[in-house]
Amino acid sequence: MAKKIFIAAVDKNAGKTTTSIALMHLARKKYQRVGYIKPFGGQTVLYHRRVVDKDVALMAQTFDLDSDLKLMSPVVLAPDTTHKVVDGLISPVELQERIVHACAELEKKCDFIIVEGSGHPGVGSVMQISNARIASLLSAPVLLVTGGGLGSVVDRLSMIQLLFEKERVEIKAILVNMLIAEKRVKSLDYLQRALKNEAFSVMGGFDYQPVLANPTLRRISLLLGLTLHGNRRDMQRIIYKVQVGAASTQRVMELLQEPSLLIVTSSRNELLVTLAHLYQMPHYRAMIVGLVISGSVPVSEITQQILDKSHIPYMRAENSRTADLYHAINKDVSKIVAKDIEKLELIKSLAEKSFSFDALDELFSASGS
Repeated sequence: MAKKIFIAAVDKNAGKTTTSIALMHLARKKYQRVGYIKPFGGQTVLYHRRVVDKDVALMAQTFDLDSDLKLMSPVVLAPDTTHKVVDGLISPVELQERIVHACAELEKKCDFIIVEGSGHPGVGSVMQISNARIASLLSAPVLLVTGGGLGSVVDRLSMIQLLFEKERVEIKAILVNMLIAEKRVKSLDYLQRALKNEAFSVMGGFDYQPVLANPTLRRISLLLGLTLHGNRRDMQRIIYKVQVGAASTQRVMELLQEPSLLIVTSSRNELLVTLAHLYQMPHYRAMIVGLVISGSVPVSEITQQILDKSHIPYMRAENSRTADLYHAINKDVSKIVAKDIEKLELIKSLAEKSFSFDALDELFSASGS
């Protein structure tokens, strides 16, 4: 029988997928056959003519798991699925059986399986497929991912534990992500002492890495629904800062200190021309990821020619205000996709430095799992 780890989290956006990528990378160094399954998900994509959860598509592409695709995403939710369950049109038992069957088929092929939950542990309860229920059905011990902190982590755990206890699921360890590097040892020490009477272990995960949450040009293009013009080879460049080009041209240049996406109104011809010229210089090119040009005023003909000749990446948002664009971009939580090669390689590299896979594997292989 394959070893299984159920990756749950105290809340959404805590780092389940990042953790799954890290563990998949490390597990493949030890085990020949490593599988992945996301029992249910509602954020879907069309991949190889099959509708699957977006994280399933990511893992399949990243780790060459296409042959197991039909097993990796057994339940895909539609907007009306929950209502159909309550109306009796969809059976919760049938959903459970599909998940159990898919995992059982994967177990025939694998030595180690990563099961990634959806959202927080209670998500799916209305359909009787909460994370805790699924972990119970699959007899999969839980690795619970949480962010940093002390009081907030312990308080959340006190509620979440009850859900897993109700389903008789064992939480083997909590993995603390987004630790501040200089406070890592102190933070883990306090959490370990605060939770010393619990049966689970407290393990350190990733230190806080802003770059993993930062969007790429491609992400911004999709988020805003705008076509990217210019150098499309830079679509996967990571944006470290979003800067509004509202100050003088000289001041905007002085503020360019890290790879930035600049939002500039279409009437700022001098600034647009300057940025286009600077993009030709290696030093500034490293700082200018691209532009979002806002406003209903047409870009002047000569400015447009200069922009096009420079090949600076830009998006034209004629019907949007600068403030609205800035708010939309900063509110977005960037999710990793298979084309984010730079981020994926960083996760793999950090995993080898931050995780002790052997210790985790031994813990989840102990009796009671």
